[in-house]
Amino acid sequence: MSKHHLGEFEEVVLLTVAILQDEAYGIAIIDEMEKRLDRKVSIGALQTVLRRLEKKGHLSSKLGEATKVRGGKRKRYFSLTSYGRRTLETTKEQRLRLWNAIPNLN
Repeated sequence: MSKHHLGEFEEVVLLTVAILQDEAYGIAIIDEMEKRLDRKVSIGALQTVLRRLEKKGHLSSKLGEATKVRGGKRKRYFSLTSYGRRTLETTKEQRLRLWNAIPNLN
């Protein structure tokens, strides 16, 4: 097993953060995942995975500015670390090797 092993939901979250770039915060991540994957995502499950990925070093986060719209609450924005980017690249290569090994699919 690779040191870069990701669970399926972790991989989807990392990919979504990469897609959103500077706009990757909780609700935006959920909206993007639900739109692209036609899949419901709970905020609790997402928050758990975001914390786990940050702890593993795949993501970093920072707080945005407080806004009146959010009652003074600040958004936490996530971004891929270089380690997270390498992990996604490794995962993609592994997946492609498996897909390419399937007989009669190409």
